[in-house]
Amino acid sequence: MRKTIAIVGAGLGGLTLARVLQTHGVAATIYESEASPKARAQGGLLDIHEETGQVALRSAGLYDAFRTLVRPGEDAKRVVDRHGAILFDLPADPASARPEVDRGELRRLLIDSLAPGTIRWGHQLASVRHHPEGGYDLAFAAGSATRADLVIGADGAWSRVRPLLTHAEPRYSGTCFIEIALAAGDHDCRASVAAIGGGTLMAVAPGKGIIAHRCADGQVRGYVALNKPEEWLRSIDFGDPAAGLRRLADEFADWSPLLTDFVTRSDARPWLRPIHALPVGLAWDRVPGATLLGDAAHLMSPFAGEGANLAMYDGADLARELVGRPDAEAALTAYEERLFPRGRDAAARSAKNLESFFGQGAPGSVAALFGHS
Repeated sequence: MRKTIAIVGAGLGGLTLARVLQTHGVAATIYESEASPKARAQGGLLDIHEETGQVALRSAGLYDAFRTLVRPGEDAKRVVDRHGAILFDLPADPASARPEVDRGELRRLLIDSLAPGTIRWGHQLASVRHHPEGGYDLAFAAGSATRADLVIGADGAWSRVRPLLTHAEPRYSGTCFIEIALAAGDHDCRASVAAIGGGTLMAVAPGKGIIAHRCADGQVRGYVALNKPEEWLRSIDFGDPAAGLRRLADEFADWSPLLTDFVTRSDARPWLRPIHALPVGLAWDRVPGATLLGDAAHLMSPFAGEGANLAMYDGADLARELVGRPDAEAALTAYEERLFPRGRDAAARSAKNLESFFGQGAPGSVAALFGHS
C-alpha cells in the first residue's frame, strides 16, 4: 500500500495496528500526546481473551512473548456482601483461557516490537482537517504539523479524530471509580488482605462497591465504586487525601471494617475515574480516509472485560484489511462492517453487567453473573 498512515494514539490498539502493518512491510507513524512511554502509570491487570486479544497478538507475531508476561494465579475471583460473607469463590486456574497480564508490561512489549521512530512522543493532536487535494492535515499542540493519506483515531475516550466521523460523545454512566491501594507488607491490614483470596475481591451492594486485587508483589490495588452524580463527586476535596478517603468511607458506614480498611488505609492518590460510554450500537457513514478503533470507536464500561481486547483486535483486523486490499476505501469499508456489530455486542454486554454489579440485585446478581460465565 502506497499511502501515508497516521495513527493517533499509542494505546494497545494503535500499537497493535502499527505492529501488524510493519510485519507486512507497511509503514505507519503513531502520534502520541504523552511525552514518553513512562509518562504515567498504565493501570492494573488485563485478562486477555482467547477469541480477541490473543488473536491480535498472534497476528502481531507476539503471542509467545505475551505468554512470558502472564501472571499465573491472579485470575481468582471472590464475591462478598457488605459484611464480608463469601457468595462466590473461584480459585485460580493455571490453564485459564483468559490469562492475566500487567497492562504496562503488555504495552511495553508492543512498543519495543516497533521499528525505531515509529512513535512520535509529545505530539498532542490539536486539529485534524480534510486537505483540499485529499488526505488530512494534522496540527499538534507544540506547533508541528503533518499530512497523511489515512488517519486512524486510536486516541481513546475523548478522541480528537472521532468528530471527523460522528457527533457522538461519551456520556457519564452514573458510576465512578476512585483508586485505592495498599503497600506490600502493610501489617495493619493483614486480615483485610487475606479476605481478598488469591486474586480479585468484589464487595458490592446497590449503588456501591469496593474492588481489590492482590498483586504478585504483595501490593493491593483496586477501586471504590459509587453511583453518584458528577456534582457530588466534584464536591469531595481530595486536596487532603486522607480526608477525602474518610468521606468516601462514610458511604460504607455499615460495612465490615475488613472491607472499609481498603478505603481508609489506602496510600494511593485517590484519582476520580468517572465511567463514560458511547451509545451502544454507534456507527457512522463511511468517511474517506478515516476510521476509529478501540475506545475511540466503542467506549464502554469495563464490566465486559472487552475494552483492551477489542482495541487490539480492531487494530489487527484493520491492519489485515489494509495490507490485503489494494484499495484503501474498500479496506476501511470491510473493516467497519465488522467493527460496528462487534462493538455493539460488547457494549450491550458491558451495560448489562454494569447494572448487575451495582443495581438493586447486587451482590447476588454478581455472584450469579460469575457463576454462569
